[in-house]
Amino acid sequence: MTSISQHGQPMTPALAAKVAVLRDPGTYPEKPARVDAVETHMSWVFLTDRYAYKLKKPVRYDFLDFSTLALRRHNCEEEVRLNRRLAPDVYLGTLPLTVDAQGGMRLGGEGEPIEWLVQMRRLPATRMLDAMIRQHALREADIDNLALLLAQFYRACPAVALSAEAYRAGLEAAIGLNRAELSPPAYDLPRDLIATVHDAQAGFLRRHAALFDARVAAGKIIEGHGDLRPEHICLLAPPVVIDCLEFSRRLRLVDPVDELAFLAMECERLEAPVVGERLLHTYTQVTHDRPAAALVSFYMSFRAGLRARFAIAHLRELDAKDWPKWRQIAGEYLRLAARYVGQFSAI
Repeated sequence: MTSISQHGQPMTPALAAKVAVLRDPGTYPEKPARVDAVETHMSWVFLTDRYAYKLKKPVRYDFLDFSTLALRRHNCEEEVRLNRRLAPDVYLGTLPLTVDAQGGMRLGGEGEPIEWLVQMRRLPATRMLDAMIRQHALREADIDNLALLLAQFYRACPAVALSAEAYRAGLEAAIGLNRAELSPPAYDLPRDLIATVHDAQAGFLRRHAALFDARVAAGKIIEGHGDLRPEHICLLAPPVVIDCLEFSRRLRLVDPVDELAFLAMECERLEAPVVGERLLHTYTQVTHDRPAAALVSFYMSFRAGLRARFAIAHLRELDAKDWPKWRQIAGEYLRLAARYVGQFSAI
């Protein structure tokens, strides 16, 4: 019998067996009282009392390749290395899932490695930025500590060698892909809104090429986090930022203002625009980088369009009965993208 994942997709017997073993508290050296398993499109995460263990699925997409054990091990090691930049005490290392001569599997055992996992210190869910916004528990000091951490991180990042033409071409291609992915009639998204948003973004990019070229010339393209969302930020003292895009350096090459605009947009969607305002203010104070307001609005609109595309992509994998949730989320992001259009399109 084939096992089915929580996403409704069949699991190979080998993966299903590994997941079953990793659900068992007896597999772990610390012998936890229970193990909670959480599935994402690319991973399984197993939560014990004190730790989180991430198993990468043997999948391959256009933007990542976890299809072999060697690639999964490499990406586990990269995840630890890269995330220690903003969460040094959270990412503890990698551990093998091994099999012994009798076929028994255990975590960190002496046998042959058949899988690799990232071990992390478990973070308190109530201190994640999205949770604190929803609970109205966010304090100004929390935002300022996060802002200072990020500003100092970006200031220390070396500039990446990238041509202005390549930078603009990447943005232009992403805008075109966002439009194409959101446009199929079956998704029933407002076509006029899709056109308005993406015409405005592409037009701004063409009219103000010099604005983007100046960012490259000033050395403002760096290797950042790549996925700076509220659910990846834990407001401890000091705050930590987890889950960077370890599998694609290309997606980590960003303008810091783009990355901060992304986080600001996501916080505004959660009805906390003050977060983005304070983040950008602190970034300016620490780095003396003063981006044009129109550029910030463009980046916020662009990122909202990107998130709309990622939301609608779920429809390709789910039954029609599950479409309304993701269609609604995609629509919310599209409307947010259109709101920012009004802030830069007249320029």
